[in-house]
Order: sequence, then structure tokens, then C-alpha cells
Amino acid sequence: MAEELGHRGASEQEHPGDTGVAAVPPPRAAEAAALHRVARRRRREESQRKERVDVRYSTDEKAEIMAKARSLNIAGAHYVGAVVMAHIDGDLALPGQRTALDDYIDELTALRAEVAKVGHNINQIAKKLNSGDRPHPGDTTLLAEADRTFDTVGAAVRHIAAATNQAMANKGSR
Repeated sequence: MAEELGHRGASEQEHPGDTGVAAVPPPRAAEAAALHRVARRRRREESQRKERVDVRYSTDEKAEIMAKARSLNIAGAHYVGAVVMAHIDGDLALPGQRTALDDYIDELTALRAEVAKVGHNINQIAKKLNSGDRPHPGDTTLLAEADRTFDTVGAAVRHIAAATNQAMANKGSR
């Protein structure tokens, strides 16, 4: 039966239909291409690889690993090795690991807070200028300029917030 399934040397238990594990949904094209590229990037050694690292997986984890490897048309060990080496080389991040995108989002958040402080200061200036009984010469011009600056700062805060939201959406789609 293994020969009929196209898995030479694979035991019948390694086929998802025989393990009782539900079929893994097909990956999105971009994800599959990226994983395949990472897996294929692993160079062949002049001599056979002989060093081993033993790991333990739950039955479900192993089934997922084998299903992903089959979807990429590579051996499970090759897939695991390629993913581990990609992580070591900095091409893949572990869940929960900080990335450059995380740093970018933090920088945007800090920038937004600083620009918002400028807007707050302009608002305080306008409040002070409007609180007097009699305006001083130039107050009208200064208030008009403060109003334009306040609008510009507000637009900058909105643009920074939009960039932050876009970065967060990109992070969530990874």
C-alpha cells in the first residue's frame, strides 16, 4: 500500500488517512513557497550527515510535521532540519520572539506619543492666549499659526497611528 501512496519505504501508519488524524488544510501559496524555499536552501554535505539530535513530539505534532513535509515533497527529517537551521540563521522567528517588526511598532508608538505631546503643548499655548481679557498685538496671528500647527500635528499623529496599525496587521498575518 505504501508504494501505491507514492511513499517508498513509508509505513502505512505514516499516511494521514491511516492515522486517524484529520487532513491538514492546504497552506496558502505564499507560505508554502517560503517554506519550500527554506527547506531547499539547506545544502547537501560532501559526506552523509551522521550527527543526530533526538527530539520528542506528541502524536499530533508529529502528524502535523509529517503532513507539512509531505506537502512540500520532502522528508520529515529534512523539513525539521531545514526549519531549525533557518531559525538559527535568523530567517525564521519563534512564536513570542521579538522581531525587527516589533521594534518598528514600538518606535512608531513612542513617536506618536512624542508628537501628541507637541499637540498638547500647542493646545496649552492657545488656551493661555485665549484666557486674557485683552489680546496682545500679534495674538491673533499667533493663534492662527497655533491652529495650523495643531492641525498638522493631528495629521501626523493619525499617519503614525495608521502606520502602526498597518505594521500590526502585517505582524498578525505572519
